[in-house]
Amino acid sequence: MDLPDCWVAAGFVRNAVWEHLHGRPASPPEGDVDVVWFSRDRTGVEADRTLESALRTLDPTIDWSVKNQVRMHVRNADPPYISIEDAMAHWPETATAVGVRLTGGDALRIAAPLGLDDLFALVVRPTPRFMGEKHAVFMERVHGKGWLRTWPRLRLATEEPPPSPVTFG
Repeated sequence: MDLPDCWVAAGFVRNAVWEHLHGRPASPPEGDVDVVWFSRDRTGVEADRTLESALRTLDPTIDWSVKNQVRMHVRNADPPYISIEDAMAHWPETATAVGVRLTGGDALRIAAPLGLDDLFALVVRPTPRFMGEKHAVFMERVHGKGWLRTWPRLRLATEEPPPSPVTFG
């Protein structure tokens, strides 16, 4: 789509890793596939809708969700985000704050502003903002999405991990 600072991220990436670590075969995504990008030049929601429509034309079997993270701070009652990594760091869980994208030569680039340790250790941990005032939202997500039932090897953790941001590629 040739978008600036664009990533496939969040639940799609997290779930694929958890499925693999539970020894399950790859399967089509359940739920939406989040495409996140960051641009101060095209901030309107209509740009996201146009991009979702274009993606649905390319693959109508996927429920695409496109969001320019430059404006998501308003919806999330956060200070303005300064980058895609900053936006991801404000998502509810450390294991969800991960994005991937293809670079030249079909190599993958990974952005994980809160690290990859929790994702690969099967730990569900709130990000710093969701440890305090937004903790109820975090707990509702954990229980409402049924993660602990779906992936029985997951472990719920509520203590803050040491920061270990990662960008590969």
